[in-house]
Amino acid sequence: MEKLEKEQLVAYCGLYCGNCGKFQKGKCPGCAKNEKASWCKIRTCCMENKYATCADCATMTPRSCKNYNNLFAKFFEVVFKSDRKTSVEYIKEHGREAFADLMIDQNQMVIKKQKK
Repeated sequence: MEKLEKEQLVAYCGLYCGNCGKFQKGKCPGCAKNEKASWCKIRTCCMENKYATCADCATMTPRSCKNYNNLFAKFFEVVFKSDRKTSVEYIKEHGREAFADLMIDQNQMVIKKQKK
């Protein structure tokens, strides 16, 4: 597998593939290269619009996007206590490299949901 730059390991939806166990074991090529992920509406939308991530979308935010706010995404957030929307907002404000650095420092795939 080719070596990818850390920015290239930021998934369209705000996950960091570089810290994923499947990616690290060579069982997944990462979001952008994973042709089996054609079911993902977020990935499809970003590819069609030539976005690196949802943070590049000027039309709407992940909080208002139907592709982003689907049953799978809500299930993912509950099970993994993740906050991909906040991750995308972080990417929009600080960039993919800074997000990748944050995830590497925290050894996480996504910003975790804050307890209320």
